[in-house]
Amino acid sequence: MSTVEPIKNKDEIKRVEKILAKQSQRNLILFTLGINSGLRISDILALNVGDVKRKSYIRLIEKKTGKTKKIPINSKLKPMFEQFTNKRDYDEPLFVTAFQNRMNRVAAYSIIKDACVSAGIEAHIGTHTMRKTFGYHHYKKFRDLALLQKIFNHSNPQVTLRYIGIEQDQIENSYSNFIL
Repeated sequence: MSTVEPIKNKDEIKRVEKILAKQSQRNLILFTLGINSGLRISDILALNVGDVKRKSYIRLIEKKTGKTKKIPINSKLKPMFEQFTNKRDYDEPLFVTAFQNRMNRVAAYSIIKDACVSAGIEAHIGTHTMRKTFGYHHYKKFRDLALLQKIFNHSNPQVTLRYIGIEQDQIENSYSNFIL
């Protein structure tokens, strides 16, 4: 099994969003939440309507680490959540299947993978791509490795750089700019 990669090109992200928007509001929000929060898919799929409805923050206990996490709901997600949760009960799962069951990671994987393939993305894609995409673009914008390491609960900065694909970018750039 190969390691999944972030989507590094913002135009590719826009193409994926357009494809998902044509499919359903649910699919678009799943992806948008993933790339704007850095949450693992297990934590995204565990959310209920009440975790986001009329809220400014998402508060949860991470399944993998057991740590409490508080994530502001940004200006892109807030109106999406308002519309998506408008007539829904607080205790129902945020992401449900056509049979009204909580969505599982296999279904989420299919949604993300198929949309990325349709968008022409050739990177190795999986649900973790959303988390890595968040990390890659967060680092590119803020250049704060210590903050990103803390967000991801990584043990050291090198783990974070490798995780988001920056380490490989730096290696390739050094080769490209080294000529004897």
